[in-house]
Amino acid sequence: MVALHVVEGSQLQDERALIAACLRLEPAAERVLFRREYPRVNATVYRLVGTKHETDDLVQETFIAVFRALPQFRAESKLSTWIDRIAVRAVFQHIEARKRQPLPLEVVPEPEDHGGALDDRVRAREGLRQLYRVLDALPADARMAFALYAIDGRSIADVAALTRTTAIAAKVRIWRARREVEKRAAKNVTLREFLTRGESE
Repeated sequence: MVALHVVEGSQLQDERALIAACLRLEPAAERVLFRREYPRVNATVYRLVGTKHETDDLVQETFIAVFRALPQFRAESKLSTWIDRIAVRAVFQHIEARKRQPLPLEVVPEPEDHGGALDDRVRAREGLRQLYRVLDALPADARMAFALYAIDGRSIADVAALTRTTAIAAKVRIWRARREVEKRAAKNVTLREFLTRGESE
């Protein structure tokens, strides 16, 4: 039976102490790490895949991998960046494995309700569905780069770090994905309106 060492709040705020406690398999420390990192990881994965049921599975998979790999963490980057890389890798592998199947309508993420008219929300939902269908047709590396940059709001440097590539390669992937999205939008009024609305907000 693993001895449970009590780690108080001030100690848990120190990243090295938190990691050390997790390596001792202390449940309290593991819960703190999970609760601290979960909101960001969940939001990023959701924006990358576009569906809640896939997000739930991938976030769970990410944290299983995080705790398994934690002994290999060398603090060469921030813990949050290291965890995000694991999440991005899990999503990338998932996207490749599902062979870019079309996204079912019923599992497309619902647009946020800003109190607009129902028809506006329906159009927004359809626009979002169209966007994720375009993303589903992209190569996984271009999709990941574009989604991290344009949907998750990451910088080029962050995209390069999370996908383990150069800034130039990240820019090229984003540009290729954006070109495809714009090409589809030119022929799709719903998608075009959705993208234009997003730029104005």
